Amino acid sequence: MSARILVVDDQAANVRLLEARLQAEYFDVCTATNGEQAITVARAEQPDLILLDVMMPVMDGYETCSRLKDDPSTRHIPVVMVTALDQREDRIRGLEAGADDFLTKPIDDVTMFARVRSLLRLKEVLDELRYRESNSAMSGLSGDVQDDVDNTSRIVIVSTDPRATERYASAMPTQAQVRETHVPGDAIAAARDQADLLIVDLTANDYDGLRLCARIRSDSATRQLPILAIVRPDDVQHAVRALDLGVNDIVHRPVDAGELAARARTQLRRKRYADRLRSHLDEGMELAVTDALTGLHNRRYISSRLRQAMDSASNGGAPVSLLLADIDHFKTINDTHGHEAGDQVLRDFSSRLLTGLRALDLAARYGGEEFVVVMPGAGMAEAEIAAERLRSSVAGSDFKLGDGRRVPVTVSIGVAQAQRGEAIDSLLRRADEALYAAKNAGRNQVQAAGNAAA
Repeated sequence: MSARILVVDDQAANVRLLEARLQAEYFDVCTATNGEQAITVARAEQPDLILLDVMMPVMDGYETCSRLKDDPSTRHIPVVMVTALDQREDRIRGLEAGADDFLTKPIDDVTMFARVRSLLRLKEVLDELRYRESNSAMSGLSGDVQDDVDNTSRIVIVSTDPRATERYASAMPTQAQVRETHVPGDAIAAARDQADLLIVDLTANDYDGLRLCARIRSDSATRQLPILAIVRPDDVQHAVRALDLGVNDIVHRPVDAGELAARARTQLRRKRYADRLRSHLDEGMELAVTDALTGLHNRRYISSRLRQAMDSASNGGAPVSLLLADIDHFKTINDTHGHEAGDQVLRDFSSRLLTGLRALDLAARYGGEEFVVVMPGAGMAEAEIAAERLRSSVAGSDFKLGDGRRVPVTVSIGVAQAQRGEAIDSLLRRADEALYAAKNAGRNQVQAAGNAAA
């Protein structure tokens, strides 16, 4: 894994040493010698990770980190603080400033690269989500929202030491719902139940904590769940292995409650941010294929699915038929009762349309008061029955408007079955001709299309 890393230190010797170590592992390195310069370089270069020295004159690492995290253009960049300080107050202060992790001088290469790889993997996922969100129909909705953990979070703690589990639970946010378990199988089930954070004690001898972490990462239902592992300070191999398996963060025993709480909040904030990105992306994808007024598919989506069904039918697959429906005298409804009433009629019509369809049928608003239904696997006879069922449902009872008034509505429908090798434009044209035949014959009826011209 290669990436660009910004090294920030006011000591030139320290910069050269870290730069040489990182370049030996094929990382691209840029450097800064103070906090102000670090912020400028981060904005311009957009590195994938920042190794930030704490003890610097004028602007120390804490203030630099805080300013980086306050800036929307650099907020997403992971920051690892590099320090000779190893007191709990220093770590907690750094975490509260927005740091993602700590490295204590002298830096162990194995630990450093394990932590770097772990944070880079996470950033790669978030960058992909941010990119997709920025190009989706919902672009800009997530904006620069600061994520918090004020809402209730679900945290699962796995440890065979009841006293330790109790201490870990007491350090969690007061709003959190904490579930404690001593059985790995129960932990997996709890993690699948919409958990927001999993804390695993890897120091226990009663179960294989690393295997539990691996199972969480291999399960699609829990793959994105943050994992915070508790390890012994002298067990570097275990910690590195955990990070390589996808554990998000580690805490050394004896566990300091303040540090555990700060690291838990960091993971919860990060998960909430990722969840929001995924939610906005899903909404954007939904908007791209859905008509906002009726909730049906839109013209672009239905055209694509119709083309797929017709290609399948032409290659020996099941037949496909098409209904093209148009609400009769819809302009009169708008002119008489207003556009809000017209919108209500469109929504009510869509509901009646969906009620009479099979599970595999696809309905779409094709434009204005015109609707399309694609019926895979249906021949002409079955399509005509479905069309008549829709016509009867619409004409059978008046449509209720928002003010309580009722208005009679009817629909004309053209039906066509795709023929082998027929183009989509030809099928739509035949269905449209059948629809106009129904209109010309007096409306409120179904007409079947003739065969395509040879």
